[in-house]
Amino acid sequence: MNFRLVSSLLAFFFLAASPLHGAAISIVLDANAAPRVEYGATRLADALKSAGLDAAVVHTPTDALAGTPRIVVGPAKSTGVQSLVSANQLQLKDGDLKPEGFLLATCANGTIAVAGGDDSGALYGCLELAARVRDAKKLPTDLHFIDAPAFKMRGPCFGMQKTYLLPGRKTYEYPYTDELFPFFYDKQFWTEYLDMLAANRMNTLFIWAGHPFASLVRVPDYPYALEVSDEQFKKNTEMYRYIVQEADKRGIWVVQMFYNILLSKPFADKNGLATQLKAPTPLAADYTRKSIAEFVKQYPNVGLMVCLGEALTGTDNQFYWATQVIIPGVKDGMAEAGLTQEPPLVVRAHTINDPVALMTEMLKTYHNLYSEAKFNGESLTTWEPRGPLQKQQQDLGNLASTHMTNIHIMANLEPFRYGDTIFIQKSVLAARDRLNARGMHLYPLSYWNWPDAPDKTDVPLKQYNRDWIWFEAWSRYMWNPDRDAAGERTYWIGRLTEMYGSPQAAASILDAYNDSGEIAPRLIRRFGITEGNRQTLSLGMTLDELVRPERYSVYSGLWESQSPPGERLDVYTDREWNKQSHEGETPPSIIKEVLDFSAKAVTEIDAAAPLVTKNREEFDRLKNDVYCIQAMAQNYAAKANAAMLVLRYNYSQDPNDMVQAEKYLAESLDHYRTLAKLTENTYQYANSMQTSQRKIPVSGGSGGKPANYHWTQLLPTYEKELTDFQAKVAALKAVP
Repeated sequence: MNFRLVSSLLAFFFLAASPLHGAAISIVLDANAAPRVEYGATRLADALKSAGLDAAVVHTPTDALAGTPRIVVGPAKSTGVQSLVSANQLQLKDGDLKPEGFLLATCANGTIAVAGGDDSGALYGCLELAARVRDAKKLPTDLHFIDAPAFKMRGPCFGMQKTYLLPGRKTYEYPYTDELFPFFYDKQFWTEYLDMLAANRMNTLFIWAGHPFASLVRVPDYPYALEVSDEQFKKNTEMYRYIVQEADKRGIWVVQMFYNILLSKPFADKNGLATQLKAPTPLAADYTRKSIAEFVKQYPNVGLMVCLGEALTGTDNQFYWATQVIIPGVKDGMAEAGLTQEPPLVVRAHTINDPVALMTEMLKTYHNLYSEAKFNGESLTTWEPRGPLQKQQQDLGNLASTHMTNIHIMANLEPFRYGDTIFIQKSVLAARDRLNARGMHLYPLSYWNWPDAPDKTDVPLKQYNRDWIWFEAWSRYMWNPDRDAAGERTYWIGRLTEMYGSPQAAASILDAYNDSGEIAPRLIRRFGITEGNRQTLSLGMTLDELVRPERYSVYSGLWESQSPPGERLDVYTDREWNKQSHEGETPPSIIKEVLDFSAKAVTEIDAAAPLVTKNREEFDRLKNDVYCIQAMAQNYAAKANAAMLVLRYNYSQDPNDMVQAEKYLAESLDHYRTLAKLTENTYQYANSMQTSQRKIPVSGGSGGKPANYHWTQLLPTYEKELTDFQAKVAALKAVP
């Protein structure tokens, strides 16, 4: 016999007898596998092919593939998985598989089982196995791994909202149109974005809007309420269904948010009403109830999230609207759609007078309820929420519903990159262990201009690409926050090596991320006027705002109870003058910490620079961010020192205190000039909401036109501040 033919036959026999090597690998699904199981199997097949292995997804009974390499995928009750259990190839115990959980196991005959607690579990099992294949460049042969998520709801949001107000409209009032939101109609965008969410095992996507119903449903009794053309409406409904279907295929539940009481502008104009009402009217109630019913009827697989507060005020009004309008509207829609299971309904606690009492009342007639509250306001202020907000969330978490915490608008982080993985992990642990949260709802870093990043580039950067580590870190710890520090450092160095090419560079970049990430939270909680999006931290503060914050309308001081114990500038100066002891964080301690952290971050990013071999342009942008954050820290440190001396002068009446304050104020301006220079050609803006609602350091707009959104625009303000202060000091010197 021909020697070459004999060798080929022997090779064929060897491969057939070794099921996981060489021959085509069959990923076996049930004939009626759910779309999300199909999606997971496809991603697994892609990973196998990238490792040089031939793989195909097949739908066939497992016994028909005896002797061939195979991976059996499905929920525990699927035919494929049960055939392995029946043949004593796979052991499955009660309680092994939790919702969205999975088991990876190598069976006695060499078959690999990917068994899910449900369809989503099978999907995540495929993604886990795919990741292991990519890392090892081969298919593992000795598997036994069980996993499940720590948080029930995990996902980001985006806003159908703009950086500016539309003419004749108020905040949140934006119809769904191609002109305003081109990304919404871009299927390639949705493929990329939803794939990113699935890869990070996020299972929820919140769409924020003021009054989405007038863009997505036609209410039979109020046809004139529609805010878009018939052509646009047709496109909206087709696209919305497409998004929901594609999201569901990836195990993602879409939740549509809306505010109350907000009405469509055509409806309000026709009936002589304002678009935003503080109290119910019978007509507004009827229109809203029927809008909700029609939405549930048209989109039965979409959840709803209601913000009862903001426009709607008063406990009685909020109780009435929730129990007599929203819940009846959902149930009307269920009846019309023939639904027997209640759609999920999320109730946002923000500005509700008594959210615990309201949720308790709603649970009497509606059971598939979720509550949601801000983690620590509209900034990332501390990883350890305290005070009344913590107590409120704990109480919500004790109800017969699921409580979610919301990592809300990142007003103190924007516009720079943020990747402090240690801070993020601590925050997720605190959300679970101290707030009783079982879900997390994550904002992007630049909310009002989604999906474009604020960087000044020829082609706009997409936020989900620019801020990949932001999304990945939160989602990683939403899945499992109980990960050891050493293992996490190894993991993130590996991920940053994939991004920038060098393990040595990656280690320094990780340190720079973690050190620079400590600065903005410390600054806002000790010096800020507010943790809300009425302040843009990176644009600095005036000396008067630091010295007399109580003069500014957006300052309440209540949010400070959420922060670690400590003293603001006035309290510290008073105690220092009276030789009293200090408590917790003080302005000098914070100044030292932010200067130390920022200096370390710059040293670390500089050390990485010569070692980077991939994605050089993005690294240079990250490096510039680290320098910007240092300049911001230096600016605040110098100006806070000036503020302490001004406050001290109130006690001492010593002109030398003001002379020293002048020197610090001049130093702060020098650092601000550096910040303006670093951002002049790299950033379009500092804040993504460019309206008059922005108050600190100055108004963000007037007459509907954006203003004061870039550091270069604020530079004259701070230059004048120094000139005026110098004149005052000169006058003090002139008079004994």
